[in-house]
Amino acid sequence: MLNGKKILLGISGSIAAYKSSWLVRLLVQHGAEVKVVLSKSALDFVTPLTLSTLSKGQVYSDFTEDADKGTWTNHVQLGIWADLFIMAPASANTLAKMASGQSDNFLLTTYMSVQCPVMVAPAMDHDMFLHGGTQENINKLKSFGHHIIEPGQGELASGLIGKGRMGEPEEILEAVLNYFRPDLPLRGKKVLITAGPTHEKLDPVRFIGNNSSGKMGFEIAAKAADLGAQVVLVTGPTHLSTQHPSIELISVESAKEMMAKCDAHFASSDITILAAAVADYRPKNVADQKIKKADDHLIIELESTEDIAATLGKRKNDRQLMIGFALETNDEAANAQSKLVRKNLDMIVLNSLRDEGAGFGGNTNKITLFWPNNKSKEFGLKAKSEVAHDIITEIVKMLVP
Repeated sequence: MLNGKKILLGISGSIAAYKSSWLVRLLVQHGAEVKVVLSKSALDFVTPLTLSTLSKGQVYSDFTEDADKGTWTNHVQLGIWADLFIMAPASANTLAKMASGQSDNFLLTTYMSVQCPVMVAPAMDHDMFLHGGTQENINKLKSFGHHIIEPGQGELASGLIGKGRMGEPEEILEAVLNYFRPDLPLRGKKVLITAGPTHEKLDPVRFIGNNSSGKMGFEIAAKAADLGAQVVLVTGPTHLSTQHPSIELISVESAKEMMAKCDAHFASSDITILAAAVADYRPKNVADQKIKKADDHLIIELESTEDIAATLGKRKNDRQLMIGFALETNDEAANAQSKLVRKNLDMIVLNSLRDEGAGFGGNTNKITLFWPNNKSKEFGLKAKSEVAHDIITEIVKMLVP
């Protein structure tokens, strides 16, 4: 998403400089080319070696990086090179110098030379942030057209509680993505997705489950995140993982645990996509020791698990979209449409085990989408990544302008 973008990151002397290492990593993961400039005091908090390794390039902190060779670093060329300059963290002292046009170190001289937009992430103690001088400096930087990334509230290095924490790297990344790609259709949307199976324990070593791999849910999560969404992915047991910085991965085991995590995130979600294959029943009594074979027959009493779709469907408000899945073996269309209505869904994704290449485990799927107005749309057999694209595309069309 940031392929070809040139980002110059300035780091001033603040304990929050440790977060800048993670920010570099996130920017590089998204395809950006990153160059880092540190003030002399920043070297007390983070090492050039760390930043050089993460950025895959040279780190700058002085006009002559190699005193023996007399190598001069051209701050003007750095300023011309950048598509975006980020000062993170920006200490109170650095903010004051930026606002007054001082350039008594290499970092500030580089800042004075940039010809691109500037983002500033203040980091300091609560009282310093609220001080009239600091607020005046921030307002002056805003008058320059700089974008201020508001500091967060919480425990500070001094031990006090208040506003002054540098914005989290993920928040700064989000601001960068908004700058370069303001047109992403899911920008600013929170998407809750479930994936994989659930395992309902019978005893410490056995469970009731199914063959869901979680691939469909993970592919949908990736597509939603690529279109700008902040994704919460609640997954049952699976070997899959994700490194996407816009996806928060929450692992659960049982339907009860999945319900609890969905319940915690549903109210704040704009879109909920229930792709998990949740077990309908669980053992009523779970043995605390492995059940030994004693007779030719074993009777297990089962009880219903939590119906996540039905529970959330009752709470859904007019601004929320909720999409369900139906895996059927017979009367596919009728069963899917019934589930669509009963669970108050806005769209349901049907796939049939009778379709070759569809269903659990594989890398392909074949789906039909249904809506409450009796509209439907059938798709051919595709790779699950392409199916995820089709599903997300239809969801985007449903969003209220």
